Amino acid sequence: MSTRIHPTAVISERAQIGDNVDIGPYAIVEGNAQIGDGTVIKSFAKVCENTILGPNCTLHEHSVIGGAPQDLSFKGEETWAKVGSDVVFREYVTVNRATGEGEATVVGDRCFIMEGVHLAHNVKLGTDCIISNKSGLSGHVHLGDFVVIGGMSGFHQFVHIGSYCMVGGFSRITQDIPPYCLAAGVPCRVYDINKVGLRRRGFDSKSRLRIHDMYKIIYGSDGGVRAGVAEMFDAYRDDPYAKAILEFAEEATRGLTPRISRDKSSQIKDQAID
Repeated sequence: MSTRIHPTAVISERAQIGDNVDIGPYAIVEGNAQIGDGTVIKSFAKVCENTILGPNCTLHEHSVIGGAPQDLSFKGEETWAKVGSDVVFREYVTVNRATGEGEATVVGDRCFIMEGVHLAHNVKLGTDCIISNKSGLSGHVHLGDFVVIGGMSGFHQFVHIGSYCMVGGFSRITQDIPPYCLAAGVPCRVYDINKVGLRRRGFDSKSRLRIHDMYKIIYGSDGGVRAGVAEMFDAYRDDPYAKAILEFAEEATRGLTPRISRDKSSQIKDQAID
């Protein structure tokens, strides 16, 4: 199948279009954009300058990928939006380029970004993330791999979310959420480990139990969460899950999200393992 470009589409002569690309009516591809093989750009979607789309991506109607950052410090320097392979952007998604010479906003392979989501400048998504409708990620927010975000959630700038986390809808996230956790609320709080997500990703019951016990130490420490992380690592020094949690904590920029208060958590059945 050859590349198909609708006659009403506006394609810059400086754009690089791969093989088997399908560009629909009134779509726009600006200069210095690169479109990977097999990508579909539906009607009225726009790929802005300095945007790289990997193979087999899909841009639904009215999505705008690679627009200029909404950041007063941006002075027109050369920055990028870089998208991996097999990424889906549903209707009205907006992804901004980065701020800072040579920097990039990055969306990893196989991410699924639902309708109305906004990814601001310098956001970085790992692989296989799902972000539900109308959530907004402010500048420099980082998500690990296999993160799931519920709809209409808002993320403060510079927040980091660890791999395999689930964040419930309508949440307000102002602090970092460590790996493997289930969190939700206004303000956001950690409820437990992401039992369902971990099980779906192949974590067996022993691994889930071990991660659960790690977080009992972290959030049960009399010295606070940071002290709890150190105590956890002393107890599980050679465990790869412990190392991932420790590395995340060391790089955290906004402090780790607290666990829900004991008064509330006592009313919630602990289903973290099975």
